[in-house]
Amino acid sequence: MTANTIEDELRAIGGLLSRDAAEAGRRAQQLLDAHPEHPDALLLLAVSMRRRGNPAGAATLLRKLSERGEARADVYQELGFACAALGQEAEAFRHIEMAVARNPRLSGAWRALGDLWTAREKLEAADAAYARAVKASVNDPELLRAADALVSGELTEAEPLLRDRLKRAPTDVAAIRLMAELAARLGRLPDSEKLLRRALELAPSFTAARANLANVLYKQSRYEEAARVLDEVLEQDPANPGNRNLLAATLGRIGDYDEALKLYAELVETFSHHAKLWMSYGHMLKTVGRQEESIAAYRKALDNQPDLGEVWWSLANLKTIEFSDSDVAAMEQALQGEPKSEDALHLHFALGKAYGDHAEPEASFRHFAAGNALRCEELGYDPQVITDQVDQMIEVLTPEFLAQHEGGGDPTPDPIFILGLPRAGSTLLEQILSSHSQVEGTMELPDIPAIAMREARKAGGELRDWPDAILEMPQARFAELGAEFLERTRIQRKTGRPFYIDKLPNNWSYAGFIHLILPNAKIVDARRHPLDCCFSNYRQHFAKGQAFSYSLDHIGRYYADYVRAMDHYDRVLPGRIHRVIHEQLLDDPESEVRALLDYLGLEFEPDCLEFHRNERAVRTASSEQVRRPINRDGVGQWEPYEQWLSALRAALGDLPETYASRP
Repeated sequence: MTANTIEDELRAIGGLLSRDAAEAGRRAQQLLDAHPEHPDALLLLAVSMRRRGNPAGAATLLRKLSERGEARADVYQELGFACAALGQEAEAFRHIEMAVARNPRLSGAWRALGDLWTAREKLEAADAAYARAVKASVNDPELLRAADALVSGELTEAEPLLRDRLKRAPTDVAAIRLMAELAARLGRLPDSEKLLRRALELAPSFTAARANLANVLYKQSRYEEAARVLDEVLEQDPANPGNRNLLAATLGRIGDYDEALKLYAELVETFSHHAKLWMSYGHMLKTVGRQEESIAAYRKALDNQPDLGEVWWSLANLKTIEFSDSDVAAMEQALQGEPKSEDALHLHFALGKAYGDHAEPEASFRHFAAGNALRCEELGYDPQVITDQVDQMIEVLTPEFLAQHEGGGDPTPDPIFILGLPRAGSTLLEQILSSHSQVEGTMELPDIPAIAMREARKAGGELRDWPDAILEMPQARFAELGAEFLERTRIQRKTGRPFYIDKLPNNWSYAGFIHLILPNAKIVDARRHPLDCCFSNYRQHFAKGQAFSYSLDHIGRYYADYVRAMDHYDRVLPGRIHRVIHEQLLDDPESEVRALLDYLGLEFEPDCLEFHRNERAVRTASSEQVRRPINRDGVGQWEPYEQWLSALRAALGDLPETYASRP
């Protein structure tokens, strides 16, 4: 066998070790039969023996190598592994320390050293060793293959690589972090969180894993926790722009707008050519009502990246500006450049708005239809899911069931829920109520769906609807969940006012759940003419969620299911939910506001009619519209598009005539 052939065989055996240690050992022995005492073949045979559960045999071979003067780092590493498996701790320490002294890039040796220090409860030394293992892992071919697969989106290739690695090396914090990234990519955020917490338990100074944990918490809408973790991250790595950007976004979510704006201002000054940073800065400026500065930030983003579709849509989403002919030409040119799908759909929505403002409904609808088609295909929404949930809610929440659970839940009356469809006037109602001295406006809080969906998941992970879950709940659980909501939303309360608003529109599908866990909370149904409301949703690209809104048929069915649910609550809980018809509010604001305040048990205050002077932050698509006095600009906006709305009309049935006069 030639030298080249021997090298090829050694490489092949090395590749086999992780997949089939027995076959690797057989081939290593064959090589030794032909070339006795070959040091690399002896090393591979020893590795095979250790992996097959024979560390004593491996140690014998490795000592033979070391006694022959083979002062190689990989020999000492393997001898240390074998001694550790035999419980020979002192010898294991000695050999592994000799290995890393000769080659500091041996991530496995550093990891083994961390394990040995952990066994001695020397956690600071263990942390330092694991940190060196992470640093050395950039040279590890196995982890590089897994990381490359993750970057390329080949998740099915990355997963078995990482599972095999962690089966052999369960304390490999670099592999744990990659597995957490894989879990996050697959949408398994709780699994990702557990993995990252395990990595940090082993290596508290693993800053990258801590930053990943903050991101996973943010994605789970646990913003207060994410902010705390980010504070720890930035103590260790204060200049990292990605982590500072995430902290700014997180602070915005918990209402610390001044600090968030300060961070964004610092970031765009340092990274002045970063279009997405300018866009995020623009979003935050818009939220706090600094519209001109927001527009300037968006324009700065476009100066740096003219085809960034989300910025064009962000300008359109202000609802208060009209695009110039040159803007339209720039967007059309960006579409011709075959942009990414995400940019294309944002450009289509922005152009739909632009052509609508220019009184060109055909071109406008063409772009709205194109943008919605892209998003609808991407999301794969099934309207039957909501229909089935409403059916199940009606079946479960009978008068008898509600009477049986009367008096349960947390009695705190503080929350006011404003719900309905998006684009139905809920932001206007929130702005009106938050102008009252006793009511604090917050934002669209994710907590009710998060709690309900968690409770609906069975122990084995099987999903079901919340109406099924409440059938099995003991009475005391409702009070626990109400208290949990109050605690989770505590951070949103900044002013000390006795009442606060959660205006997540989609909470309509959890209205019965809200009633059970917070029986004294108020629930307000914001309802708008179905054609105006549904078409307004069709023209709106939402940052996330609202998967029903990208098809006229789906929107119509969603509206019909919402009304069907509210009709049921009116029957079984008469007077429990107060309804505000948007068009009636526009026609006679004072009477409608007085009726709403009466329902809430609050005295009328004139400031509620001067809501547009309220300078509070507003995050929703209506942020700029509610900073103007009441007007009818949004009424009848569907009419120029009527010839293309047959699918919507078919799904709505008689609701355009009956929506305001339901039982």
